Amino acid sequence: MIKKKRRGLWPAMALNLMVLLLCVIGWHADALAQETQIYSSENLPRPDTVWVFKPQKSTGDKKLPLLFLLHGYGGNYKQWHSIMNAQQYADEYGFIIVCPDGLFSSWYLNSPAQPHLQFERFFFDELMPDIRSKYPVDEKNIFISGLSMGGHGALYLFLKKPALFKSAGSTSGGVRLSDSFGKYGLGEVLGNPPADSPLWDDYSVIHQIATLSDKNKPFIFDCGAGDPFYAANNALKAKCDSLHLQATYISQPGGHNRAYWTQSIRQQMNFFKSHLN
Repeated sequence: MIKKKRRGLWPAMALNLMVLLLCVIGWHADALAQETQIYSSENLPRPDTVWVFKPQKSTGDKKLPLLFLLHGYGGNYKQWHSIMNAQQYADEYGFIIVCPDGLFSSWYLNSPAQPHLQFERFFFDELMPDIRSKYPVDEKNIFISGLSMGGHGALYLFLKKPALFKSAGSTSGGVRLSDSFGKYGLGEVLGNPPADSPLWDDYSVIHQIATLSDKNKPFIFDCGAGDPFYAANNALKAKCDSLHLQATYISQPGGHNRAYWTQSIRQQMNFFKSHLN
């Protein structure tokens, strides 16, 4: 009778340890793929942490397009990376991707009620100049987009200084601030004005979009049909049409959730790539 040799436990254990080690190495490499910048500013109530993702393949002295991605209400600078793997997108599209922290509920505005919450000023006077000085940014190809609160914030900042951007985007954006009356920390940012206060319109993308009328600037926005901001985005599209703006609007199935944003960010990245100089 031929006796079969018993396979020991050591080869199996070694294989399991090797797999575990490779997983840890992969996780560690992904965790270190981004660079972290921290900004202390008189314009903000606390330091702002920013993640920067660069294409990992060497580009020599080549200047690269830049994309700012703004997170939604209640999120932070990590939100977009958890949705899309920002490093993967930076590598695939060749963009520098910058994810600032919107301080939970800043709405990316200069607050008329809180002197130390002036996010617009921080963005234009501190964050953008510093990123442009530290990284090989193609000044002719700077983009901005965001989701929900960040969708409104991206278009709002784009409207403020369109000459600085090639294009902008918004996904599931709260583009009409009166829709958020009593919600999402917006009242505190604006100083808790009554529902009929003109402040709601003064800070709303949908009521300020006409400032693009003579700027010849393309931009994109989208919203899922099951999203609470869907009606406002449809109204923004109608207003853009009446002003003959270069607005691309995508209305499609979906809600106000991660699954939708995973889909929509790909559409926006393709749009931005098509508009590179």
